[in-house]
Amino acid sequence: INMSGLAVAYGQPNREKLEAMFNRIAHRGPHVFGIWAHKRIIMAQNHLNADVAPGQNGGQIPFTNSQNGNLRICFDGQIGNRETLVKKHLLTDELFREDELLLHLYQQHGGEMFQYLDDAIFALVISDGEELFAARDLLGIKTLFYGRHNSTLYLASELKSILAVTHTVYEFPAGHYMDSQGRLTPFGDLPRTPPEIMQIDPDQMAADVRDIIQRSLRQRVDFVHPTGALLSGGMDSSVIAYLASKLYQQKFGPQAKLKTFAIGVGESSDIHSARIMAEHINSDHHELIVNLEQVLDVLPEVIYYLESFDPSLVRSAVSNFLISQYAQAEGMAVLLSGEGGDEIFGGYVHLKTVPPKELFTRQVECLSLLHNNASLRLDRMNQCHSVRVVAPLISGELLDYALRIPAEYKVRPNGEQKIEKWLFRKAFAELLPEAITWRLKQEFSQGSGSAGLLPAHFEKVISDEAFTQAQEKYPLIRSKEELYYFQIFVEHFGDGLAVDTVGQWLAI
Repeated sequence: INMSGLAVAYGQPNREKLEAMFNRIAHRGPHVFGIWAHKRIIMAQNHLNADVAPGQNGGQIPFTNSQNGNLRICFDGQIGNRETLVKKHLLTDELFREDELLLHLYQQHGGEMFQYLDDAIFALVISDGEELFAARDLLGIKTLFYGRHNSTLYLASELKSILAVTHTVYEFPAGHYMDSQGRLTPFGDLPRTPPEIMQIDPDQMAADVRDIIQRSLRQRVDFVHPTGALLSGGMDSSVIAYLASKLYQQKFGPQAKLKTFAIGVGESSDIHSARIMAEHINSDHHELIVNLEQVLDVLPEVIYYLESFDPSLVRSAVSNFLISQYAQAEGMAVLLSGEGGDEIFGGYVHLKTVPPKELFTRQVECLSLLHNNASLRLDRMNQCHSVRVVAPLISGELLDYALRIPAEYKVRPNGEQKIEKWLFRKAFAELLPEAITWRLKQEFSQGSGSAGLLPAHFEKVISDEAFTQAQEKYPLIRSKEELYYFQIFVEHFGDGLAVDTVGQWLAI
């Protein structure tokens, strides 16, 4: 797993400008870093300690080795099936093994390399000083931006990095690669039509889902560095905390306690549910209870790191920011997250109103919105505290399987109600407390308590007149709350092309 930052200048690069870009993303990897300049390129990469095996200083950064000639790679991501690929290609280097694997695949297959990366999230740039190749994963879970100034192309992990050198900035499109001419080529697309639906017993599907998730966790987590689990008390985080706790005890003994972390604005429903779950797995449980004032205090910082003004995203990001900061202060280098379950198993509340035959289309629509919305929270709110986050539910194998589950097993009628993520719940019903398994979906911001407080607060403090004037100038603003976040965003990033990189969710 490689949680890190990259900044690249290609064409007629200037070292001073590249360093200005790199400094703006120092938080992504303050522990191990390097800059390489050769011919037409300057490449900079940083890493967290949690990316590097203990006792090793990182070798050459950006990564290369003797088999790769002059090729270097900057890479931020995670390859779920890396062990299989490494064995298949007979690679040996332990350190930065994923980087080596990617260079090998690029040399063997060029733009066709992505057929091997169907269980991977990534942003990468490869160059030998003359040619350039850059790419971003199919869902855009890993962030990447690019910009141009005079005859130089800039690429970086975050918007703020590009803005250090040019305001001509764009989001690098998900599922594309870029060549030396700056041409973007799609290498894949989300399915437009449903795959063949499985006709097997739901008990077997539930067993398969359990098996895939356990395998995904084992592939991504080794507990080499201090590791804890974010625990909201919702289904997704509870499943990951439960499985991680079992794995933790296998490694450190039956008395070992995984650290879990929960946040609430006051005594929220998340706090109560997380307590139930923490007791169930006997974790070393930590709670952070905050008030509205503390939330308002961190909003400017949250928006700066998040690079968004979308209200539902900012609300949930605030909670994520505060609990990640708290966990880092408690010594955590790695945090486990249940992120991804809603997209994979059809967990969003609005999907309950969708006819079964439309569910697949709407689910794919949710997946297609991740690249500039929900995936930002996962990356940014942990990375800004120099903490690596691992989300085992974001798995290519799990997504492929889940898309073939019949709609009626995702959103299941139950009397007057519909139960979202029904098969996922069923898969873990005998392993988790009933209060968790059948707790109806709440967005993180609702469960943690920030959803109601923030909109109400901004309704009071922003006048109708100020809101109307702002809407006339910026029609994309949908609420007073969004206006407040937008103003902070513009202070940091301006109201030019940077605004176009922000994804607005379906509901506010």
